[in-house]
Order: sequence, then structure tokens, then C-alpha cells
Amino acid sequence: MTPDDRPASPAERLYDLLAENDDMSGFLHDLARLSAVEVGVPGATECGVLLKRDRRNVVVGWSSPHAKTLDETQAGFDEGPCLDAQRTETLIRVPDVRYETRWPAYMEAVCQTGLRSILAVPLTLQGAGAAAMNFYTPEPSGFGDADVERARDHAALASRALSVAVRIAREAEEAADRRRAMESRTVIDVAVGVIMAQNRCSHEEAFTILQKASNNRNVKLRDLAAELVASVGQSEPRTAFDA
Repeated sequence: MTPDDRPASPAERLYDLLAENDDMSGFLHDLARLSAVEVGVPGATECGVLLKRDRRNVVVGWSSPHAKTLDETQAGFDEGPCLDAQRTETLIRVPDVRYETRWPAYMEAVCQTGLRSILAVPLTLQGAGAAAMNFYTPEPSGFGDADVERARDHAALASRALSVAVRIAREAEEAADRRRAMESRTVIDVAVGVIMAQNRCSHEEAFTILQKASNNRNVKLRDLAAELVASVGQSEPRTAFDA
């Protein structure tokens, strides 16, 4: 067998996901689908991934509609094995949801789907947020010790890949924030120039006029500036900004 013919390793499959996705949502969906294959019984295991980043909403990835519904429900209840695995960084196994007394509202929702066993596995993001994977199967006691060990090994690799994805997403968001800030500053500067010309005043006086108008009209400074620039027949200026 040549190197090109050999099956991809678990790490290679995860890094392929990074190469194939340019947004966090797509990466999480693919991660959930891959994880459902890597852990538990193939074809009988479903997976959801919950990611909570600082100052960001919870993002959910799923391998199936069941997993999507259950992880969104869990996020809505703000309780459940996956969230506890996130918060405590502890693997949680639920052999049979029908007899689980923790998280009663969420367990009732899982029961209604026909799924019986849950395995919640934390992912380590080294301060970049909190994440965990939920594995579901319709079989009671569906996750044995071998599945738990396989899940731990997979989670260690998945944590690395997800950490890279979070860092890439953060850098892209920061670049977009810088671009928006620069564009806002540019249109404000142009609007201030218009006011200076119309009122024969200084830059400081023109900015004060614009700021007061923004407060009085309860309109964002940048939006009011764009409105003023447009009112004198100019298109909104664009800033060449290297992200």
C-alpha cells in the first residue's frame, strides 16, 4: 500500500475539516458528523457539539436532526449532561435516560425521541471557550468502557482541531471589527469635512455639531455621517484596509 492509498488517520480527518470549512458553524457540523462515526456503533450513534465562546452565543453542530433538537433544547434549558461536561471538564455517562434523575426536563425531552443512552465528553480549548460533545444512541447502556476510551482519545484530537478553528474565527472577527471601525471613521471624517465647509468652522466644532445631532436624533454617529455624506450627493467612502 502506498502512502496515498492508506486510510486517513483520525488526526488527518480532523485537519481536513479545518481545511474544508471557512466558518465555525460548518466546522462544527462536520465535526459532529465525523465524531458520530468515530465513537460508538456506526450508524446507530448521533452526535451534537456545543461551543460557548466568551461574549458569544452558544453555537451548535449536529450529525442528525435528533442531535440538533436535543442540543438546542439543552442550551435552552441551560442544563444537561453536555453543559455539565463543559462546566466541570468531566466525562458524563447516562446509561438509560428513563432512570436518570439529573436534569429531569431535559431527560424527558430525550425520552420522547426514543434515544436511551448519552455520553457527554468535554473538549479542552485552553481558555478560548468551553465545548463538549454529546453522543446519543437508542440502546440502553449503549456506551461501554471501550466506547468511553475511544471517546476520550477522539476528544483529545478534536480539542486541538477546535482550538485552531476558534482561533481562526477570532482572528477573522477581529479583522472584520477593525475594518468596520476604519470604515466608520472614514465616513465620519468626510461628514465632518462637509460640516466644516458648510459652517466655516474648525474640525473640533464640526465634530461637536455632528455628535449633538446624533444624540438629538438618537441615531448612531456613523449612520448619521453616512446620511449627511449621501445628502450632498457623495457616495459613501470606502477605505482600503488590509485585514
